[in-house]
Amino acid sequence: MSNRGVVYLGPGKVEVQTIEDAKLQAPDGRRIEHGVILKVISTNICGSDQHMVRGRTTAEPGLILGHEITGEVIEKGRDVEMLEVGDIVSVPFNVACGRCRCCREQDTGVCLTVNPARAGGAYGYVDMGGWIGGQARYVTVPYADFNLLKFPDRDRAMSKIRDLTMLSDILPTGFHGAVNAKVGVGSVVYVAGAGPVGLAAAASARILGAAVVMVGDFNKDRLEHARKVGFEPVDLSKSDRLGDMIAEITGSPEVDGAIDAVGFEARGHAGGEQPAIVLNQMMEITRAAGSVGIPGLYVTEDPGAVDDAAKQGSLSMRFGLGWAKAQSFHTGQTPVLKYNRSLMQAILHDRLPIADIVNAQIISLEDAAQGYESFDQGVAKKFVLDPHGGLAA
Repeated sequence: MSNRGVVYLGPGKVEVQTIEDAKLQAPDGRRIEHGVILKVISTNICGSDQHMVRGRTTAEPGLILGHEITGEVIEKGRDVEMLEVGDIVSVPFNVACGRCRCCREQDTGVCLTVNPARAGGAYGYVDMGGWIGGQARYVTVPYADFNLLKFPDRDRAMSKIRDLTMLSDILPTGFHGAVNAKVGVGSVVYVAGAGPVGLAAAASARILGAAVVMVGDFNKDRLEHARKVGFEPVDLSKSDRLGDMIAEITGSPEVDGAIDAVGFEARGHAGGEQPAIVLNQMMEITRAAGSVGIPGLYVTEDPGAVDDAAKQGSLSMRFGLGWAKAQSFHTGQTPVLKYNRSLMQAILHDRLPIADIVNAQIISLEDAAQGYESFDQGVAKKFVLDPHGGLAA
């Protein structure tokens, strides 16, 4: 099998290259029998990939990108008991062992064993254990029985593959943000960011019963798409008084729950980066005893940050305000396994048309560089890579 993958070459540059064949092998070279090799059916470009490609992390050139993977099992190790060759599966972006304390408590985003450097592992991502990325034709997945979500029917899965491909990351991530914002029936919710994760969070808030879901951004194309799929757009370019704009929609400047789907590259009205601005806005607009979910990415090292503190992940948060209002905050990488089966059911039974909500567009693997460029320019789309040309039909 000839493998091709998307390789990070340095700030602003990715290229599809011939890469090593997938092997039942851990990053340290050990043979593993608990893994499988997948023929990748779909693999998506994610906003967190863009942080690396922009040079905003310590990612080294040569990294094979991609952590949003759906595929078909074509080889399995002898310890894999619950999957068979030919099964179609969704791959959580978290690499997790299933056996450590965190995994046993469903905190698979911070598995303690798959990354020697720190808690948490992921495919194709800086500082996340060295696991090879899945923006490729073939990929290895360890601890397969624990990690993989098998789709119950092949034909039905393929008919909804544009939706099901979102189960690997952005849909559970958006849902995690909404759950942590304690969204329920009748909630008034504000989502910061109208990109794919923000829209997934908004869709999640809606399915959880929110009465009003507002989505804020500077990008007019993304705001228009948010409006088309049923959310209340908030054009941040019109005012720096977010509470006033929310009050124009709901009658109150406060919300029950807020979701930060922007992360550390946030920008303010002056045009420059203000990495803590969204977090501070969330505390301002969320009611007393309300909750803030933070699925947006924040990093421990940001070489391109605006000041020395932010380069180390230290932000100027108005934390006293959040404390005084008795607000709850929840951060961290999403434990995908906690949500993906339920979200799969919602998709299969036509309750959550997530592909249309995030405006999924299928492109070939060989066109990945153009996809990255368009996504970086703020296009209102979610790019799904088709490594074998099987999705065109």
